[in-house]
Amino acid sequence: MRFLAALVVIGVIWTAGLFAFADRVSRLTPAPLPEAADGVVVLTGAGSNARLDAGMAVLEAGLARRLLVSGVNREASREDIRIVSKAARRLYDCCVDLGFTAANTLGNARETAEWARTMRFQSLIIVTADYHMPRAMLELKTALPDIELRSYAAATPALDARRWRETRGGARLMIREYSKYMTVLARETLRSLKPAGELPQKEPT
Repeated sequence: MRFLAALVVIGVIWTAGLFAFADRVSRLTPAPLPEAADGVVVLTGAGSNARLDAGMAVLEAGLARRLLVSGVNREASREDIRIVSKAARRLYDCCVDLGFTAANTLGNARETAEWARTMRFQSLIIVTADYHMPRAMLELKTALPDIELRSYAAATPALDARRWRETRGGARLMIREYSKYMTVLARETLRSLKPAGELPQKEPT
């Protein structure tokens, strides 16, 4: 009986957390242009065109000196990304860097950290999808503890974050992303309680 009661309590807490997470996501867009920073980083993934558009808008507005596109498909050329981003060639050639090593959000964080250190940047604007932003910021803050991060979320065309429960696809996406977020949060919480190096870094893809 106690076990069943514990399961019910866990279920209630998990569900409450899901709704709080979804409400947080729904408030991220439409996003006003962020304050200026040294650089802007676009994390690729589902709906990358909207993310690239948002990142280029930041660069074109003069709110960052350089842009990194993190997690670019290895089969894509530099010209492919320029065409998709609709970037002016002058601005693209001078100020856009491509990262090909990241395969997931943890990889994005590591790739971004290396780029920021190389550029000696102290502040970054992070661009990714609305539903992905909470987990991305969690990973990035861990990888770049001394760098100021500002989020600039792009709305996801396939997800109405305010009505996610009304479609099977929306509910599935929100539940999956919340579960990934909680996995990363649990990992970082456990890491903070143990000596460095004892926990492997595993990332939900």
